[in-house]
Amino acid sequence: MSPEHPGGLTRPAAVRTRLLKVPAALLLALFQTAPSMTAAGITIKGSDTMVILNQRWAENYMEKNPGVVIQVTGGGSGTGFTALINGSTDICAASRPMKEEEFRALEKKYGSRGVEIPVAQDGVAVYLNETNPVNELTLAQIRDIYTGKITNWKSVGGRDARIILYSRENNSGTYMFFMEFVLRNKDFSPYAMSLPGTAAVANATSRDKNSIGYGGSAYAKHIKFCAVKADTDSPAIEPTEENILSGRYPVCRNLFFYTLRKPRGPLEQFISWVMGPEGQEIVAQTGYFPVKR
Repeated sequence: MSPEHPGGLTRPAAVRTRLLKVPAALLLALFQTAPSMTAAGITIKGSDTMVILNQRWAENYMEKNPGVVIQVTGGGSGTGFTALINGSTDICAASRPMKEEEFRALEKKYGSRGVEIPVAQDGVAVYLNETNPVNELTLAQIRDIYTGKITNWKSVGGRDARIILYSRENNSGTYMFFMEFVLRNKDFSPYAMSLPGTAAVANATSRDKNSIGYGGSAYAKHIKFCAVKADTDSPAIEPTEENILSGRYPVCRNLFFYTLRKPRGPLEQFISWVMGPEGQEIVAQTGYFPVKR
């Protein structure tokens, strides 16, 4: 456990010895809800978009470092920032940048504005059902759909059917990014159904032929990605690795780790591994994109 962790607990040595005999993959599951940690324990809490990626990082790292226990939980980026401010996590995983009021809350409590570490890149994809004849939309059309101005697929070249809207919960970093970047801070339609996690949005979109959703580009099972146009005169761009890394895809973002202070000890070693070749290879394997060097 990093000495700078504001509220960590130390597990007795006898208990720690028994725990380290458990396989790493099982340890991850056991510690997903456990509040206490070993002296070399690390907690990651926050973005639901990043949960799968964080779990894979944790599993791989624990297999290589059996003296380390990593606890991974989701709940949304906002939940992660609250946990960091409350001192109940070592790492806040976030799919949006920290807000100024969150920086101020950290500074007021700890005298530190925290450390921001971009750990991966992602394109926020627009999900469509595989049977939807629509293949591309402009940012303005997506905004009009999600604010309730456009309510029928016929208005954007699709079938004559009411558009079913799926969204994320308002504590999600993906929700905040989508609202600020795509909706330009306009309110979501009251008919948008909020779902607890990106996987849930993708799953709902895959089952409803008239639906639309949004989320990380790693979630692509039984749905198709809508190509996005910055405006009517721009080309339609899909959220592929090449388009995201080059910046051509118009809805890109970084995924972050936030720590209270500069990482040290086991925490520094873990984050260095995440940022190194092995950790960034897991980023690619999970469906996201390595950070730019």
